[in-house]
Parts: sequence; C-alpha cells; structure tokens
Amino acid sequence: MTDAETLVGKTAIVTGAGRGLGRAMAVALAEAGADVSLAARSKDQLEAVTAEIDQRGRRALSVPTDVTDATAVQNLVDTTVAQLGRLDILVNNSGVIDSTPLLEQDPAEWDRVMDTNIRGTYLATRAAGVHLVAQGSGKIINVASNFAFKGVANHAAYCASKAAVVSFTRVMAAEWARHGVQVNALAPGYFATDLNAELRADSESLATVLRAVPARRMGEAHELAAWLLLLAGPASDFMTGETIVVDGGQTAR
Repeated sequence: MTDAETLVGKTAIVTGAGRGLGRAMAVALAEAGADVSLAARSKDQLEAVTAEIDQRGRRALSVPTDVTDATAVQNLVDTTVAQLGRLDILVNNSGVIDSTPLLEQDPAEWDRVMDTNIRGTYLATRAAGVHLVAQGSGKIINVASNFAFKGVANHAAYCASKAAVVSFTRVMAAEWARHGVQVNALAPGYFATDLNAELRADSESLATVLRAVPARRMGEAHELAAWLLLLAGPASDFMTGETIVVDGGQTAR
C-alpha cells in the first residue's frame, strides 16, 4: 500500500483547521485518502481549506466550531458522522498562545488559554471517543508543543496547558488501548506558517528565535505532516501514549 492509499475510506476531524499547521495537516490527510471535517471559528478560512481538499478529490465538510463550547463540539462530531458516514481520526489542533508575565496577566487570559488548549482537547476527545470506542478502532492525535517540556518566561498558561495535553494523551491512551484506539501527540517547535509571517519578516526577531534552534531554521509544514500521517495510519497501531517532538533539536539543548 502506498502512502497515498493509507487513509482511503477513513474520515478525520481536524480542529483549528482554518490556517497554519491545522490547514496543512487537513490537506495532508486528504492527500493520503481521508475525507476531512474541518473545524475552526472562521467560516471563510474553513471554506478556503474545504475548496483545497475538494480539488484533491476528497470529501470535505466545513463546520464552524468553538472548541470551548461542549454543545458546539458535540455538533461537530454528530455532523461529521451524519454527513461523512463515519469517524476514524481526530486531530486536536486548536490552540492559542499567551506572552504575558504572570503578575501582569489577567485571570481571564489564563482561562482563555486553558479553555482552548486543554478544555477543547478534552471536549473533542470525549465526543469523538464515543464513536471510536464503540467501533473498536480509531486514532487521536493531540497537538501539544515543545513548550510542554520547557519553562519559557512569560508563557505560563501556554506551557501549563500544553503539558496538560501531554499528560491527558497518556491517560486516554491507557484507558482506550484495549478498545483499539490509539492516542498520541505531536509537540512541534517553530514552524513557518502564516501565523508567524510578521516575525519571519523581521530579521532581528527571526535571528533571535533561530539562535535557540540547533537546526538554525524553522520547520516546514510537510515535516510535521509526515509524522501526523504515521500516527493517523496503520504504522502506529501498536504505539499509544507517546509524544513526538519535532523542533529541530530545541528541547535537546
């Protein structure tokens, strides 16, 4: 079976799919043969990604969703199953970042980061898990961050939330392994996306960031997508509870 055929007949949900790495991962799943349900808050962004997937000959569904809203997340899963016929893969990618010293951070900002990054992951996993456990198979890929393993000043909420994603991944792997559901995580470092285009355009800021990366460059979206496809496909059937760090050696220092 070729890489292009590994996910034929599968259906995936990708949250945070409107742009950046979420868009890239959704397109990669489609290129590997999966039908994809796309979730994010921006309807316009989702429709653009839907068009990209349609061009690749796969079915795509756009479901504007606030992942912090339990009713909206349940609707995402129910709509996906109803319109695409099944659910096999969930990619929990929705996330936000903070960059505020703790003593200056409003509690509402802490809550916003935690609600999106870990509550959103919990809600989607719980809603999708009903289907995956019942059918005795499925893949859940949680997008954490290499910040889960580092103490980065001015990023308390983000680091804590992503560390929670890593721990949650292990717990769900332990609970659902006997049901044929594998739960793993990806922990990316700096990747070149539209989200950091402004930073990359500032040579001084970019140089500061790259000095912390032994590879001396940002990753490209396809380099993360390759690991996503491994975790979404049959090659990882006996792998669960793991977090793969893809960051050019940043956490190795």
